[in-house]
Amino acid sequence: MRLILAVFCLLACSHQVYMGRLKIQGTNFVKDGKRVFLSGANQAWISFGHDFGDHNYEYRKADFEKYLKLVHDNGGNSIRVWVHVEGVISPHFDSNGYVTGLDKAGTFIAEFKEYLAKAQSYNILIFPCLWNGAVKQNHEHLHGLIVDNAKLQSYIDKALIPWVKAVKDEPALGGWDIMNEFEGEIRPGLHNSEPCFDTVFLQNSGAGWAGATYSAQQFLRFINWQTDAIRRTDPEALVTAGSWNARDNTDKMNTHNLYSDKCLIKAGGRKHGTLNFFSSHTYAYQGKYDEFAPFKHRASDYGFSKPFVIAEFNQVGGAGMDITEQFAWAYNQGYGGAWTWHLRADGSITDSSANQLRGMKSLRNKNDQSKGGLVAFKV
Repeated sequence: MRLILAVFCLLACSHQVYMGRLKIQGTNFVKDGKRVFLSGANQAWISFGHDFGDHNYEYRKADFEKYLKLVHDNGGNSIRVWVHVEGVISPHFDSNGYVTGLDKAGTFIAEFKEYLAKAQSYNILIFPCLWNGAVKQNHEHLHGLIVDNAKLQSYIDKALIPWVKAVKDEPALGGWDIMNEFEGEIRPGLHNSEPCFDTVFLQNSGAGWAGATYSAQQFLRFINWQTDAIRRTDPEALVTAGSWNARDNTDKMNTHNLYSDKCLIKAGGRKHGTLNFFSSHTYAYQGKYDEFAPFKHRASDYGFSKPFVIAEFNQVGGAGMDITEQFAWAYNQGYGGAWTWHLRADGSITDSSANQLRGMKSLRNKNDQSKGGLVAFKV
């Protein structure tokens, strides 16, 4: 009898762990059988590009925990955090630009797992964003990964796959974001007979603000290969890539979805390298949202068969909308989540931390399964 009970408990406990992961059903996120809404913020960093690896987390973790507690105490459930950025601290490169590991000292995995464990204690899901295309500073290493397939494969083999293997069973790992706003460095206005690689529709859109350096094909291969590696290593992983504007994230508004399954596979050729959900950022320009902005559309207007997260927004760039109105819009209009910019609140185009938390607090008790779903889910 005790053996039977032990086997039953083992099966039940295993089932519980498996069912506990964040999953997707159609255009919704689900967890433990219920539709859920990702309400939270972008961290996005404590020290830009220097938070994890080579013992750096030891000096940042008190600040990271401070923000985890603030999000938890105000009813948030998820945080997007930037990791490599341009590769200054992690991953570690040799003198020829090939990746040899996640960091030089070998502390990266332990540090990131410590962060995830602390996030779990505060009931927060973490979405690491690997790379950044919105600002070009110390760019040599990231440049090599984008243009050189062998160097990109060295990152996948020596850093990304070991990282995924190490954290895939951590309850606080929500998903992965491959790159923040590659449109900052894309070359707009390039004609290509293949529609997936044609960026004529981005001419005069503002794309390329950080230095118009790379083709759409190069960026899409970059995303496809890393996404494929994550999803082959952890078939239950959820992966996205954060677009700067929904104009290149949909086929429904006389534009083109560069992030589509078709385009990613055409660029990189790896069949598992497609995104599980879409995510886009939105800020008003001269006090107005453009015609592609999520705060002017229901999620269904974009024609997606996957969840869509408003992964950066704030009140200061909100065209007059209050932060609580923005969270309510995302929740009621079919979006899968909403993450404010940004908790550390350094720089000019950001809400104060207090205002972002006020927005999260407005959703903390929501559980309308016909709209956004449950916010106060258990990690």
